[in-house]
Amino acid sequence: MRNAVIVGAGGQDGRLLHQRLLRDGRTVTPLGRGDLALDDGSAVAEIVRKGQNEIYYLAAHHHSSQDASASSELDLVRHSTTVHVTGLASFLEAIRLHSPASRLFYAGSSLVFGEPGTDTQDETTPFAPRCVYGITKAAGLELCRYYREKHGVFASTGILFNHESPLRDPKFVIPKIIHAALAIARGSSEKLRLGNLSARVDWGYAPDYVEAMIRILRLPESGDFVIATGETHSVQEVVELVFEKLGLDWRMHVEEAPGILTRRRACLCGDTRKLREATGWKPTVTFPQMLEILLEAQKKSLTAQPRHA
Repeated sequence: MRNAVIVGAGGQDGRLLHQRLLRDGRTVTPLGRGDLALDDGSAVAEIVRKGQNEIYYLAAHHHSSQDASASSELDLVRHSTTVHVTGLASFLEAIRLHSPASRLFYAGSSLVFGEPGTDTQDETTPFAPRCVYGITKAAGLELCRYYREKHGVFASTGILFNHESPLRDPKFVIPKIIHAALAIARGSSEKLRLGNLSARVDWGYAPDYVEAMIRILRLPESGDFVIATGETHSVQEVVELVFEKLGLDWRMHVEEAPGILTRRRACLCGDTRKLREATGWKPTVTFPQMLEILLEAQKKSLTAQPRHA
């Protein structure tokens, strides 16, 4: 029976993965923020020596495109590099030196593609990141390839497109839309301001993506895999579906405010043929079903709160 360590266990994917692995009967060591200095090679080596031979490296330094509270660019580069590259290198080197039978999965991002100029992106699409998150995630992906090819480390990567669950950080756009729509349904008169209603995103259901991670790590050989749905939807579609479910006319409550965006993103859509052929994986939840799940979960969390007068 393989043991597992989850780096970034406090995030959406880490929490979902922890639950999923426990259902499998796995022994899980969750490492959240503050549990480990990722750039401390000795501390990381101690963890790897203990025999956790499935390592899921999900740690991420997130920065929303509508988050105006970010610190300086230099701080963003430093933190992102520590989390996405240096910490990862600590684990890859520890596996090489102390536990060569261990396997590592690294959670990459579709932002590594930047503005690719292609309708869909797969594992052969060149990296051309346009933001610090994408730049450092691309470096992490290349680092996994380096250790895989030069040292024979089992280091697989998932190039993850957007994925949601009720655990998603509320600063991102779908949770933000749902929260605002429910507040309006409960009597709020505050408008929902969004940066770009026409922006299109390949959105999936996070528990499906966690299942893909597990399948990738248990393949006979390591490699790179796009994890996505292969279809895109606009921010306006999210707004329309959520407000319609609540019996609201979104046009009365939503306004576009391009000035709140700190960066603009190209429309990215993942090609998952390699993943499907290797593992048999496919999404189990459709886009409308996912929105309904998220809406119902948020409704339940608000049931104890009083309505606006």
